Amino acid sequence: MGNGLLGTLLPVRAQLELFSTLDIGVMGSCYFLGFAAGCYWGPHLVRRVGHIRAFTAMVSAVSTFALLYALLVHPFVWWPVRLLTGFCFAVLYMVIESWLSEMSTNANRGFVFSIYTIINLTVITIGQMMLTLGSPTAFSLFAVAAILVSLAALPVSLTKSQAPQPIVAVKIRLGHLYRSSPVGSVGCLAVGLANGPFWALAPVFAQGNAFVVGTTGIALFMSTAVIAGAAGQWPLGHLSDRIDRRKVITIACAGATLSGLGMAILANRWESAVFGFALLFGLFAFPLYALCAAHMNDSVEQGGFVEASSGLLMLYAAGAVVGPLLASATMDLVGPNGLFLYTSVVHAAMALFAVHRMRQHARPDAGEREPFADSARIAQTVSALDPLGVSAEEQNSAA
Repeated sequence: MGNGLLGTLLPVRAQLELFSTLDIGVMGSCYFLGFAAGCYWGPHLVRRVGHIRAFTAMVSAVSTFALLYALLVHPFVWWPVRLLTGFCFAVLYMVIESWLSEMSTNANRGFVFSIYTIINLTVITIGQMMLTLGSPTAFSLFAVAAILVSLAALPVSLTKSQAPQPIVAVKIRLGHLYRSSPVGSVGCLAVGLANGPFWALAPVFAQGNAFVVGTTGIALFMSTAVIAGAAGQWPLGHLSDRIDRRKVITIACAGATLSGLGMAILANRWESAVFGFALLFGLFAFPLYALCAAHMNDSVEQGGFVEASSGLLMLYAAGAVVGPLLASATMDLVGPNGLFLYTSVVHAAMALFAVHRMRQHARPDAGEREPFADSARIAQTVSALDPLGVSAEEQNSAA
């Protein structure tokens, strides 16, 4: 909830403080750069001090950062603080998801992570709606974000439950992942290129639209897309279990392309277009990561799922670092609507790539495919990306 509030509050406050669109885009890139660093270095931290200590330390840091944003309002301060925030949230998600995964079983793990997805998306939406509780220029909303994040430490630090086992380290072979599933690999990179700018710059787009009125309108705009993304998970995932997943990926990319173009062309003409296309964009764009990850898992050899999920997360983060910079440059050239013009180009390119791959290779046998799982289950950050490498003994133990 605290992360949802900060994610919407910061771009809105930055716009009011006359940060340039590029400044705000860099801020978004810094968050995902920090998140990628957290995925890479975080497991080493967790192995060193344990899950509970790592979690409480990261909560303490994020709470501090939430207050720093309000005290020191300048791009040169917000950029590194946002990077550190991304690092901390990567570790927090890693601890949460590894704990859930270990405490669940094969029989109920899908159900557990489905509940986790619902809770996560619901509270992110609530956090975004909290933007309406005060002025973005006041200290109060930053204090609320700090309080919410601080409260997360209570159940973890006071728990009597046994902490998860130490995280096992793996190496990432991106070339191997691409050869296993070109559509899955490129798709996750494309999702980062498109969704990263949405999280960083959609509030700026909403502020520049005459039909999105005040902080309430901005919160509703963001929440509409997020809720639609949650709703789109099941039907698209259900369909991908029955036909070639690449066809569903192409359909979703086409839907995201058309909704982005509709937003870019029609958003300034009537109010219903803004929220209608936000709903359609979330419906098609947000389930794409899970679809691409599921397609990758169809081709992964036994024992390779940890490496696959870690590598795809790194590809997503890499795209999310570059995407806000490209999108902010587009917005500087053509105005706020340039955000969705940019995402349309990314989704159209991904759709064409998927079609190209389908023409070259037939789909795998449906009987050999993994069943679809939602994005939270697929995109877990529990895998250790060990910067120090893995010994042969560790690899044998992990196997």
